[in-house]
Amino acid sequence: MTATATLTQLNERFRGYYPVVIDVETGGFNAKTDALLEIAAITLKMDKNGWLVQDQSFHFHVAPFEGANLEPAALAFTGIDPHSALRGAVSEREALDHIFKGIRKGLKANHCQRAIMVAHNASFDHGFVMAAAERAELKRNPFHPFATFDTATLAGLALGQTVLAKACKTAGIQFDNKEAHSALYDTQKTTELFCSIVNRWKSLGGWPLAPVENEAVGSEIASCASTDSSAS
Repeated sequence: MTATATLTQLNERFRGYYPVVIDVETGGFNAKTDALLEIAAITLKMDKNGWLVQDQSFHFHVAPFEGANLEPAALAFTGIDPHSALRGAVSEREALDHIFKGIRKGLKANHCQRAIMVAHNASFDHGFVMAAAERAELKRNPFHPFATFDTATLAGLALGQTVLAKACKTAGIQFDNKEAHSALYDTQKTTELFCSIVNRWKSLGGWPLAPVENEAVGSEIASCASTDSSAS
C-alpha cells in the first residue's frame, strides 16, 4: 500500500482513534443526578480521496433512570416531555448498548483502537454518556475515558466562533434555530461542522503533513529550546 493510500484511511488520520459525533439532551447539568433524555450518534469515515464524511447514525429517546432529577428549566429549554408515551423512549442501557455495538463494528472495520467523542462543548456530552454507561453497567464502553474533540474549541480556532449555530453559518452550513436542541439535528450539524473543519485543513495543505514541515518544526523547537537554555 502506498503512503498516499495509507493517509486516506481513518485510522491514520487521528492516531488510531475513531471519531464519533455525539449530542445529548438532558434534564439538567449534573451527569450523576440528572436524566439523560435523548441521544444521537453519528460515525464517520474517509472517502476514497481522504475526505471525512458521515457514515452511520443512531438516535434514541431515553427514559429517565429511576430517581433521576428533572430540572423544570432544562425541560422548558429543550421542550421535552419526558413522560410522553409518544417519545417511544427506551432505557439508557438499551440506547447505549445499541450505539456501542455500532461503534465497535466501526472500530473493527476501520482498524481503529478506540472511539473518541466529537461534540460541541464536549465535556458535557462526554460526562452524561459516561455516567449513563456506568449506571447501565456496560463494561465494553468504546469511548476514551477523558479525551474528546470539542468542536467549540476547533470552531473558535478555525472560524472565530464558538456557538454552534454561528460557527455553522460562518462555515456556510445551513442551521435552523427552530430545529436546535434536538439531539439528532444538533449531532448532524456538529458532524457537518467537524468534517468541514478537518477537510478545510486538508484542502489548505495541512494534511497529510509533509516531511519537510516536520523537520522545520523540529528545528524550530530545538532552536527555541536552545534560546531558552541560554537565557536561563
